[in-house]
Amino acid sequence: MVQLGGRNLFPIGMGTWHMGEDPSKRNKEIEALRYGLENGIEVIDTAEMYGEGNSENLIGEAIQDIKREDIYLISKFYPFHAQEPELERSLENSLERLGTDYLDLYLLHWKSSIPLEETIESLEKYVKGGRIRNWGVSNFDIADVKGMWKLQGGENCTANQVLYNIASRGIEYDLLPLQRENALPTIAYSPIAQGDTRGDNIKGNKVLQKIAELHNVTVFQVMLAWTIRHHDVLAIPQSSDKKHIQENIDAQTIQLSEEELQLIEKEFPAPKQKKPLDII
Repeated sequence: MVQLGGRNLFPIGMGTWHMGEDPSKRNKEIEALRYGLENGIEVIDTAEMYGEGNSENLIGEAIQDIKREDIYLISKFYPFHAQEPELERSLENSLERLGTDYLDLYLLHWKSSIPLEETIESLEKYVKGGRIRNWGVSNFDIADVKGMWKLQGGENCTANQVLYNIASRGIEYDLLPLQRENALPTIAYSPIAQGDTRGDNIKGNKVLQKIAELHNVTVFQVMLAWTIRHHDVLAIPQSSDKKHIQENIDAQTIQLSEEELQLIEKEFPAPKQKKPLDII
């Protein structure tokens, strides 16, 4: 389990980037989301940017018959909506599309030119009003996080969502240790390199293929197990297929041996110096 916003959650959630955009896939996508929720997954991650609200509409339909308290809903707002009255309008629109009266976590999608203290002030107001339970950020590097903590209310940030996978380990040099030291949870998007040009090369890696064979799983399941190996990162792979959702759920049980982790380390070494934050 992973702690997020005072809750213990299954360490693998469901990302929804690109979902809700193709009407011909709608029923299959709704079925996949419901399947995940019925089989142990609690977290659904979305954003107003995803299909300009279509992802949130899809999720709203998928969860309408499921107990709200059993779901941990995360959505994100555009940086250019990070100021009143646009921010409140974005929140209200997201709540309406999702068919709920609160979000468990509301994230600034990436850095904004709008002063962060203004955004935090609004987010704190929404927490007090009950429309969001917690707020956080996404795509913040170490300097951004440190700067945020200096602002009034900045210490109330609940999570930082960043790109993190077996081939994108830059955050391990400084950002991830800082967040661990200060109990700021990390949410990993693209944990199996979806939307990443390196994805196909990773899938074909002989070492990962061998480890997958030994565990009788897929390479993607090995990657997912690696991402959550320290039990303090929440991974949100995107999948619109029930079979893949079940594979994601099963990845939580994969225990990579020290020898296997060392083999992976040789193929995909940890950073030895500061790297720019990877963003997709």
